[in-house]
Amino acid sequence: QNMVVTQYDCETTQGITRGVVYRGEKVEVSLADAIRGRVSRTNIVNPITDEVIVRDGELITVDVARKIEKLGLEKLQARSPMTCEAPLGMCRLCYGMDLSTGALVEEGMAVGIIAAQSIGEPGTQLTMRTFHGGGTAFRDVEENEIKTKRAGRVKLARIRSVVNSQGQNVVLARNGEVIILDPKERELERYTIPNGAVLLVNENDEIKIGQVICQWDPLSVPILAEVAGKVRYEDFVEGDSIRSEVDASGTARIQIIEHKGDLHPQIMLENAQGKVLDFYFLPEKAIIEVSNGQMIMAGTVIAKTPRELGGTQDITSGLPRVTELFEARKPKEPAIIAEIDGGVDLLAEKKRGKRVIVVRSPDGKTEKEYIIPHGKHLRVHAKDMVRCGDALVDGPLVPHDILRVSGEEAVQQYLLREIQNVYRSQRVEIDDKHIEIIISQMLRKVRVDNVGDTSLLPGIVIDRFELRKINEQLMNCVRITETGDSEFHKGDVVPRHDFDETNAQIEAAGGTPAKSSKPKPATASP
Repeated sequence: QNMVVTQYDCETTQGITRGVVYRGEKVEVSLADAIRGRVSRTNIVNPITDEVIVRDGELITVDVARKIEKLGLEKLQARSPMTCEAPLGMCRLCYGMDLSTGALVEEGMAVGIIAAQSIGEPGTQLTMRTFHGGGTAFRDVEENEIKTKRAGRVKLARIRSVVNSQGQNVVLARNGEVIILDPKERELERYTIPNGAVLLVNENDEIKIGQVICQWDPLSVPILAEVAGKVRYEDFVEGDSIRSEVDASGTARIQIIEHKGDLHPQIMLENAQGKVLDFYFLPEKAIIEVSNGQMIMAGTVIAKTPRELGGTQDITSGLPRVTELFEARKPKEPAIIAEIDGGVDLLAEKKRGKRVIVVRSPDGKTEKEYIIPHGKHLRVHAKDMVRCGDALVDGPLVPHDILRVSGEEAVQQYLLREIQNVYRSQRVEIDDKHIEIIISQMLRKVRVDNVGDTSLLPGIVIDRFELRKINEQLMNCVRITETGDSEFHKGDVVPRHDFDETNAQIEAAGGTPAKSSKPKPATASP
């Protein structure tokens, strides 16, 4: 309601990155659509003619947006309602173009209500459709390869791979990356290579546009042996943790089923003397591809787990999903997020019958333990490197966790992306601006952690600009440490100029002046 355009420029230095939105290989939102109607955060210059296309603080019109797209930029910094610093409402530059007139928005425009209407109106179409959508036919054809979008030289990052019996290079870790560099060593693209993909390029290869760099089986995720050895089944109990079945072609296959208690079916790889070289936990629904006692090579597929069709996105679609995001509810089986960067270690012993993942920072100083509930499919393996904010197990992410671990910008981008996905899947186009206004309101309040010398109460929820104002006022005050001959009490917070005046009077009369220190501001978390 109170989101009204109140000033021309809030003079913030922040912005968000706007860029092309891909869905798999296809471009879902072009750059021109993503940036038109925004105010640019940077000067954009045509590198060939040195012509300035748009200056910092200028509105990107439709024509300018097309010019920028022709330059071949993938993303740029623009102002956004989410980073607006206006204490009341919003400033004209952060909002950008008024979508009904095509000019910069006027002061006094009730942008909050426009945003609510823009989101609510297509919502009436959403609910109708979710009843029929879904099912298998709804799923897009799964991708099974990555093609490059730029030409350049290949650099591999954090890729652990083994050569399997067919001589193919199979990637083991989940978050290895292929980076494509231009002749001046600048990064053009980076692609995350999925676990179990066959890598088709090598370090320092020169590649062309549209070349396939890796391929994988779109229907299942393989679990690969990293060392050669003899297979031994562990905790395989027919009917409790596994089920053997004979499929149509007459081959027997073993599948892991849901299990409770202390059974953790795993495959041990041993050498001839029976020393365990490596072990692999098997998630539910995994199908075993090796037999007990078999000698295998490194790179052999031990088991396959079916990929969730169409990714493990939430099945909740349509309006319920949008309300869930706007209310920032906690889903019932959330993913667990890594809180630090580092290497993953799976502990062999269990705590209370549950598996434990430890993430250690590269310098080995900090480590965090995560206890994984039963039957959760791990997204990481031992020795993988994870980044702060990566999911360790499958499941929906919790906005609160993203905020705590990766900060405000990450959670804003996450909410924006997820809400837009719901609408886009129904082919409804909403300008991001409207959703950003609502997200900025969601993150408007902060909770006071440490009151400092302010008169606030601990744990109180307060508008973030209110808090900033209180802290700024506090900076013009001083805190009394020694009273001297003044009438102040120790620990009082008094305005600086009262303090200076009183001291001047006392000194004139020959008394001891009071002493003071700088007051502590209140701190708060979103």
